[in-house]
Amino acid sequence: MQHQKRDSFKSKFGAIAALAGSAVGLGNIWKFPYEAGSNGGGAFLLVYIFFTLAIGFPVMLSEFALGRKSQKNAFGTFKVLAPGTNWYMFGLLSIIAAAFILSFYGTVSGWTLEYVWLAISDSFKGMSAGDITDTFNNFISHPYKAVLWQVGFMFISGAIVIAGVQKGIERYTKMMMPLLLLIVIILGVRACTLEGSGAGLKFLFYPKFSELTGNSILSALGQAFFSLSIGMGVLLTYASYIRKDDNLNHISLQVITTDTLVAVLAGVAILPAVFAFHIDPQAGPGLVFLTLPKVFLSMPLGQLWSVLFFILLTFAALTSAISLLEVVVAYMVEEKKMSRLKATIIATLGISTLGIFSTLSFGPLKEVEFFGLSIFNSFDFISSNILLPVGGILLCIFAGWRLDHAVLYSELSNGGKIKLLFFRLYIFILKYLAPASILLILLNVLGVF
Repeated sequence: MQHQKRDSFKSKFGAIAALAGSAVGLGNIWKFPYEAGSNGGGAFLLVYIFFTLAIGFPVMLSEFALGRKSQKNAFGTFKVLAPGTNWYMFGLLSIIAAAFILSFYGTVSGWTLEYVWLAISDSFKGMSAGDITDTFNNFISHPYKAVLWQVGFMFISGAIVIAGVQKGIERYTKMMMPLLLLIVIILGVRACTLEGSGAGLKFLFYPKFSELTGNSILSALGQAFFSLSIGMGVLLTYASYIRKDDNLNHISLQVITTDTLVAVLAGVAILPAVFAFHIDPQAGPGLVFLTLPKVFLSMPLGQLWSVLFFILLTFAALTSAISLLEVVVAYMVEEKKMSRLKATIIATLGISTLGIFSTLSFGPLKEVEFFGLSIFNSFDFISSNILLPVGGILLCIFAGWRLDHAVLYSELSNGGKIKLLFFRLYIFILKYLAPASILLILLNVLGVF
């Protein structure tokens, strides 16, 4: 039985909030500032923005065009646009990638909830640096505590998705994204008032072109690709909910701008504080859970800043998680003809169960390895380093070589109502530059060079 009416985003702002929320994740908060500072500061930032606009923007536009044209989930999109072919397998790959990513993403997201609780209860007060490290290590290796938070986070994600596109995803991302921006701005202003904060801003923004290497440029390219949620079915699925009269070009640019802005503002919030307290900025994820609590302890009203920061992290995690879950749920609703309630429950339980193994890989299952990697790192490697780049390349091949370009033109111009000045350049990038660039990322992460 066919659904009579398909859910969609009610407003352009709702679509932008949801799409920007899918792009803004935990990686924006800790990874981008570290990557930028370690690879040439302002020079890296300029290269990143260039790749985002030159490569990320055209590929994102393609996903938007395909999703809105088909009005289907990631799997159904290719059944509609390439009937009688095997391209639907690419859609299936996207759904598997989304499920895999969410399974281990839920682990780290559960940690953010624990830290929100620790901050609210002022548990860090009186702790030494060693105590904070012990608290983190004891928590992630605990036989069930980290699992409870991971499952709790997945339950919250499922509760939002189960309510539907308008009443769930759109409603809550419209609330969370402005709050996320407000919190990161407040934290940034506070960090910049600390004595010695200028060194952190210089680390982030001062162009050090001499530090730009081939690997730095590849890192900028990889960051631009991965930060936009390309190749995991999210953009395809969300685009299918965008209204036909909305301008996809404007939405894409606004999503990219928001994503980049949050990443930069996170750097402004974190790095000045890190430098003010003479802490190594290259601590990676440890910066968030091990280092920053120490920083907050040393600041006036430290508990307030700690609470705000970990709420920021949770919002970033949640907006990304619901987009990944929706990829799987939309497939089950439309292709398997399940109710949204049943599909969300099954998807949430299935991904949560898979995620439990990732969570326990820091504790009871830490000895279990695949090719020298823990369960968590295995899931991360397979999805981030193989499935996503392969997905991105296949998307470029399909949109650039397989699909009639008239379909892309019609969607991006809203049936000829919007003038497209650079359509030929866009097609050239889609056919040649984008897949070649993503292939470079794939070969680099696989250690070929």
